[in-house]
Amino acid sequence: MKPPISIITLTTDFGLADPYVAEMKAVILGINPTAKIVDVTHQVEKFNIRHGAFILAAAAPYFPKNTIHVAVVDPGVGTKRKPILIETEKYFFVGPDNGVLTLAARKQGIRHIYEIVNPKVMLPRISQTFHGRDIFAPAAAYLSRGVKPLEFGPKIRRIVMPRFARVIGKGSTLMGEVIHVDSFGNIITNFTAKNLEDLGIQDFVRIKLKDKELTLKLCKAYAEVETGKPLAIIGSHDFLEVSVNMGNAAQAFGVKIGDTVKLCRSS
Repeated sequence: MKPPISIITLTTDFGLADPYVAEMKAVILGINPTAKIVDVTHQVEKFNIRHGAFILAAAAPYFPKNTIHVAVVDPGVGTKRKPILIETEKYFFVGPDNGVLTLAARKQGIRHIYEIVNPKVMLPRISQTFHGRDIFAPAAAYLSRGVKPLEFGPKIRRIVMPRFARVIGKGSTLMGEVIHVDSFGNIITNFTAKNLEDLGIQDFVRIKLKDKELTLKLCKAYAEVETGKPLAIIGSHDFLEVSVNMGNAAQAFGVKIGDTVKLCRSS
């Protein structure tokens, strides 16, 4: 019986000018010709793990159950960082253990983590500089053919938890950071709707961005405030955003990706 058609997504910083993406696809299709490959993006900023993690976390939830998400933003390729397979409640994530999978996998509920060490799910010859082709692509393809996760290698308990994936709580305050600024200038933090619920936040949020302390209305639409006024909103990817209606919040508040953000319950 033929294996079911499986979706494998690719998220990389490889760009489109070189043969790297095509090589990964060729390896996948050589192992599983029925695989359906979807390009999330290959335009992640070079070496920017945070950027890749955000894009993967934003896109992953909209794919069908059992989709295999491969993400390769891997400045540490060839070092001791582990190649891993994460099994979540709904999806599988394949890539380097450097944080690029963490945001997406945690949002989906991590069940098991495996270190990929079995040479039978890799190419026979492993380049020190292209694990996307030689380890991650074949691993995803064999997984899509029905190879059980336990056959990839031993279970491990921990993965890299970069700062951008951590929200630290202290009393009625949470510490996080800016994980993305979109083309509209919306400041996207790593706080989620669940974080706001845990703090009992419903109508207004107190938020500190760099040296600015703001009390903002928690809106459901940008137009709930006047043009040019700031607001807080849970955006389309379930992260808390600081925005300016018809304006650029990042420019208005001098905020950049990686800045620390403090969130407090409004009194």
